[in-house]
Amino acid sequence: MDYEFLSQEGIPDYIRSRPELAGVVDPDAIVSITEVGDGNLNLVFIIEDSAGKSVVLKQALPYVRLVGPEWPMTPLRAAKEAHALMTHSALVPELVPVTHFYDQDRYVIGMENLQGFRVWRGALMEGLRNEGVAADMGTYVAHVAFGTSVLAVDAEHHKELMAQSINPELCKITEDLVFTEPHDDIGRNSVLPENEKDAAEHASDPAMITAMGQAKWIFMTRAEALIHGDLHTGSVMVKASSGDEGAGESRAFDSEFAFYGPVAFDLGALWANYAISAARWFALGDDDMARWSLGLIEQTWESFEATFRQLYPKRLDSRVWKDELLEELLLQWREESWLFAAAKMSRRIVGLAKTADIESLEPHHREGAARGVLNLARRAVRQRTEDSRPEKFVELAQSTLLEFRTE
Repeated sequence: MDYEFLSQEGIPDYIRSRPELAGVVDPDAIVSITEVGDGNLNLVFIIEDSAGKSVVLKQALPYVRLVGPEWPMTPLRAAKEAHALMTHSALVPELVPVTHFYDQDRYVIGMENLQGFRVWRGALMEGLRNEGVAADMGTYVAHVAFGTSVLAVDAEHHKELMAQSINPELCKITEDLVFTEPHDDIGRNSVLPENEKDAAEHASDPAMITAMGQAKWIFMTRAEALIHGDLHTGSVMVKASSGDEGAGESRAFDSEFAFYGPVAFDLGALWANYAISAARWFALGDDDMARWSLGLIEQTWESFEATFRQLYPKRLDSRVWKDELLEELLLQWREESWLFAAAKMSRRIVGLAKTADIESLEPHHREGAARGVLNLARRAVRQRTEDSRPEKFVELAQSTLLEFRTE
C-alpha cells in the first residue's frame, strides 16, 4: 500500500490537519518529538508542547518492522487496534488509554500519552514492585470477557463486532510463532548453544506437541470475546503513586493483535510473563523478588474471577445460562490458562521476539533460566488437568525454575 509515513519534520503539519487534536497539543509550540517504536511492528512518536501537553501518534507500517519489507504486513491492523482500544475503553476506561482518533488513510492512531507511566516489564526487570497492577489486569480481562461476549451483547450486535474484529494476519503470527514454530522451526528460532539440547527435547516432546495442537485449535476456533491478543508485561504501562513502587495506576495498551478469541489466552500470556520474570530473578539469586513475581499469577486470577462473578448476574439471557455455566466457564478458563501460559513461555525462549527478562542475562545465568522456563512449560501441560488452581501453577513454577537455575 502506498501512503506517507510519519516523520519528525511532517508531524506539526499532520497535527494541524487533525481537528480531534485541537487543545490536546499545540502544533505551533512543539518542544520535542521522540520516536519510541522499539516494538516489532510500528512507528510510535511522542509529541510534547511547551505547555506540557502531549499526544502519541502510532502508525502501522506495511511490513513487520522487526524484520523489514521482506515480511509484508497489512497496515489495516491499525484499524483493528483502534476498534479494540475504543471498545475496551468503553468497558473499563480507567485501564485503557484514551483514543483521540483513527486516520484510515494513513493508518495512524492518535492516543493519550501516558505521562509518568513506564512499561511494566522494565520496572519488573529493575526489581520494582508496583502493587495492584496484576489485579488490575485481571479486572481488565474480566470486563472484556463479559462485556464483549454474548453474555452482555445482543446477538446481532455481537456478530457485527466479530466481523469488525477479524484480524487474520496478526492471528497468523500468533498461530505460527506461538503454537507451531517452537516445534517446527522454519529458521526463525534461536537459543544459546548450551540450550540447543533443551530446545530439541522441547520441540520433539509428544505431550507438548499434542497440547500445543489443542491450544492452537482453541485459539483458532473459540470466539468468546474481543480479547487483547498480546497481553504481557511489555503491553502494560504502570505509574506508581509515589516514587517507583507501591500502589498506583496501570493501563493495557498495544492491542493490535485483538480479535474474537479465547478468554484464557490473555490470562495465560500474563501468567507466562510473570513466570519469565521469576526465572530472571531466580537466576540472579533474588529469590524474594522471584516469589513476588510468581505471586502475581494468583493476584491476576483472583481479580479476574471475582470481577467476572460480579458481572455475571447482569447477563442478558438467564433462561439457560444459569450459575452452573458460570462455574464451568471459570474452570475451563483456569485450566486453559495453564495451556496458553505453556505456549507463551515456549515461544519466548526459542522463537522470534524473545523477552529482555531472559535475553539480558549473561549467558551462564540465561542458560539455566531458559532451561527452567522450557521445562516448566512441558510440566504445565501435563499437570493442568490434575489441579488447575493458580497456586498449584505457582508451586510448580517455583520448584522447576529453582531446579534448573545455574549457580
